[in-house]
Order: sequence, then structure tokens, then C-alpha cells
Amino acid sequence: MRKRFPSIVAAGVLAGLFPAVPASAALVTHCIGTGGAVTVPNDLYVPAGESCALTGTIVTGNVSVAAGGNLVITGGKLSGDVRVAGNGYLDVSDTEVAGPVVLAAGGYGVYLKEATTGAVTVRPKGTTTVDSFLYVEGSTVTGSVNAQAGEVRLDRGSAVTGNVSSTGTYYTDVHDSFVDGTLSVLNSATGSVVCGSSVRGKATFAGNLGGVQLGPNGALDSCASGGFYGKDVSVTSTTGGVTVDDNIIDGALTATGNTPVAQIAANNRIRRGVVIDPPAAAAARSAARPATPRTDDTAKADERRTDAVQEATAAGPADL
Repeated sequence: MRKRFPSIVAAGVLAGLFPAVPASAALVTHCIGTGGAVTVPNDLYVPAGESCALTGTIVTGNVSVAAGGNLVITGGKLSGDVRVAGNGYLDVSDTEVAGPVVLAAGGYGVYLKEATTGAVTVRPKGTTTVDSFLYVEGSTVTGSVNAQAGEVRLDRGSAVTGNVSSTGTYYTDVHDSFVDGTLSVLNSATGSVVCGSSVRGKATFAGNLGGVQLGPNGALDSCASGGFYGKDVSVTSTTGGVTVDDNIIDGALTATGNTPVAQIAANNRIRRGVVIDPPAAAAARSAARPATPRTDDTAKADERRTDAVQEATAAGPADL
């Protein structure tokens, strides 16, 4: 049987030892189990290995999910930031998160559905064994997305008001979404797909091993349309194939140093010209590295969410 933590922990207020401070400044509510439409007037903490499932809950402070913990929240509001430790999981739907969301090295993942959050950060995997993920569906990130591990997918009408930057991810894909800043995808193991999306700033893809697909008719994923790019687009030093199809680029397209050479369709509308390899250099890089088609990996989020809600339900009502 799991040991229940006290619902409220007071820190730093010991009689006769420290000056009195406002109670709300020193309180943390532990969440194990389920909670409803109540207001937590301080920070919320999900202990290691425990699960917390909330519906309609308002948290006025910050939220922490300890190692191996799970927080699933629907129709709620979190007024502070959210930090998720190694192998921790955050599942947010129809919820407002006012502050940033940070997934630590080796964190299991973050799933945002029809939510709003501050900036989102996925730390590098480091020496951990867990590959993280960030799935964003129909959500708005007010700020930037900075991911350095695992799978990254923006989809179904999502919007990022800042930049999207990924380095060393497994893949970084953008479908039917909007990026108000720049988009940078560097050194991804299986590359990047951008379809049906708009990127207002410069888009840079470099050093990706599994290919880059901008628009439909590529080997990585299926999609219906290309995208709009408000400034220059650069795809360089990429293996596995580069396809650029059915896009509007209100700047220049640079596609050099790719193996094999980039395939640029005639139906692209590129305002400021195309920079490609000279014929001799292009011929020297004709061998293709097979691209790895995308698979729908959101089942990982579904499984973790289901397990977390079952665990929280079994634990009973949380002392919120």
C-alpha cells in the first residue's frame, strides 16, 4: 500500500526559531489521487512515483511533478510554472498554464491538447535512458519552444508566439500550425517534416540525418499541402533526402550540401531565388540514405495517461 503524504507541508516556520511569514508563502499541497473544481491557494507537488488527476482545479502557485510522477489535468488553471522531473509526465487539456513548462532530462513527456502555456523547454537527454516527447495539439504556447531531446510534434492548429528551436531531437515536425518567430531544426536523428504550416521568421534545417520534407510528396510523412515561410529558408548538410514541394517562401531558399541533392518542385513560389550546389558538387552527392517514414507515436501519451488516471482513481480523493 502506498504511503499517503500529508496534504500540507509547512516549511520554514518553526515556533521560536524563525520570524513568522504569511502562510501562503510557505505551503505546498501534495496531490495523490483525484481532485475537482477547487482552488489550491499555494504550490502543488506530485510526489515521486505517484499520480494526480485533476478536473476543473485552479492552482495559484507553481506545480512540480517529482521523478516518475504523473499529473493529468483537464479544464483547469495553473497560475505559475510547471516543472517535471525525470520519468515524470504532464498531460494538460483544455487548461491554462500561465507560466513556463520545463521537462527535465529523461522526463517521460509533455502532452498539451487545446491548452495554453508559457514557454516550453525539453532538456537534453544526457545520460538518462528515457527518450522524452513533446506533443502539442490545438494549443497555444505563449513564448518559445526549446527542445533538445526526443520527439517533438506541433499539430492541429497549434500556435507558438515565439521561436521553435530543436537540437538533437529524434524528430521535430510541424503540421497545420503557426510559428510567429523562427524555426530551427538541427541534428535530428530522423529529420523534420513541415506541412500545412506558416512560419513567419527564418527557417533553418541543418545536419539532420533522416531527411527534411517541406510540403507533401515526400518519403517521411503524408500531408495535403505545403506551407508559407515569411523569410529565408535554409536546408543544408542533410542526409536521407530533402524535398521542397508546394510552398510559398517570401525570401530565398538555400539547399546545399545535402546527400542526395534536394528535390525542389516547380510548384514552389520562391520570391528571392534559389541557391543550390553547382552541378559537379551535386553529382558527387547522389547516393541516398533511406528515409524513415513517420509513425504515430502519440499512443505513448495515451498509455501513460490511462495508467495515471487509473492509479489516481485507485488512490482516492486527494487532500486538496
